[in-house]
Amino acid sequence: MRRNCALSPQQLFKYYLALVFLSVSVATGFLLAGIKIILFFTALELTAVTIGFLVYCRHALDFEEIEISGTRLVVRKFIAYRETVVEFNTRWAQISKPKEHEKVFFITQTGQSIELGQFLRLEQCKRLLAELRPYLG
Repeated sequence: MRRNCALSPQQLFKYYLALVFLSVSVATGFLLAGIKIILFFTALELTAVTIGFLVYCRHALDFEEIEISGTRLVVRKFIAYRETVVEFNTRWAQISKPKEHEKVFFITQTGQSIELGQFLRLEQCKRLLAELRPYLG
């Protein structure tokens, strides 16, 4: 399960460089015309865009992965460059039913719990739960 992102971080970086080049070119034109205040607004604009792009890049590679092998159920989450791996026994693991009109659910086992489904649409979540239930005790 992956986040739906239109651009990879590499593509976003290319667009960012083009935007910086365009903004600095326009600001230079105004500076040559004698309007110095435009530099402040260009710096403000590029700061805001940079912060937005950094937040986007931080989450562009996020994913959730479920692997079942025999009696092992391994859940791997990669959110904001932080990886979490939780291992369950399929005989004892349970799936909590999501609340009405919500798509996130929990896989739990004594003392362990992990939230999944944040990148899925509601109908995809229901299908995933139906696929997982036969494997779990």
